[in-house]
Amino acid sequence: MKAGIIGSGAVGQTLAKAFKSEGYDVMLGTRNTSKAEVVKFNEETGIDVGTFDETATYGDILVLTTKGSAAIEAIQLAGIENLGGKIIIDTTNPIAPLPPTNGVLHFTTTLESSMMEQLQQAAPNAKFVKAFNTVGNTLMYKPQLPGGTPSMFICGNDDTAKQTVTKILDAFGWETEDMGTAEAARAVEPLCILWCIPGFLKNDWVHAFKVLRP
Repeated sequence: MKAGIIGSGAVGQTLAKAFKSEGYDVMLGTRNTSKAEVVKFNEETGIDVGTFDETATYGDILVLTTKGSAAIEAIQLAGIENLGGKIIIDTTNPIAPLPPTNGVLHFTTTLESSMMEQLQQAAPNAKFVKAFNTVGNTLMYKPQLPGGTPSMFICGNDDTAKQTVTKILDAFGWETEDMGTAEAARAVEPLCILWCIPGFLKNDWVHAFKVLRP
């Protein structure tokens, strides 16, 4: 399969390399293919680089890794018509452009809406699945933590798409917790706020959530 990564920052580069390690053909999508860090990434990894629309056309499965504030524009640049029927792993969080208050991030959404619901409304024929938004990029692929395999919370409206993403998460070293439909992103996205608090207060960025059951 081919994986198209829409967004060329740290998260995008991390997941592009992860998908390549799992045997996927990968393209990293960026606004500016001549940007120095993107050119360097291509030279070091051999992963192809393209524009957002080229990447959206290329990928059998897509991964949206831009900032939340740029997510809607990114899928518009990718071409809404290129997203129809495709699984899109949505890693974004609606973080407001404000400094945290006592370690607590500010969001642009409320608990009555979510970033992923906005994306799903903008591209109604795409199959969005929330994932990778509750951990830092250094732990996204095969995390090794003393507490065992961590939990990744997902949600989305298409059950088959979630099954596909669960298989990817299995390969990437995660246990999947399916929280249901897109509305669940209203709860999953704010976990980013909780995850970041130890980082901002204690410079502790190496941790993950885990669901424990009897």
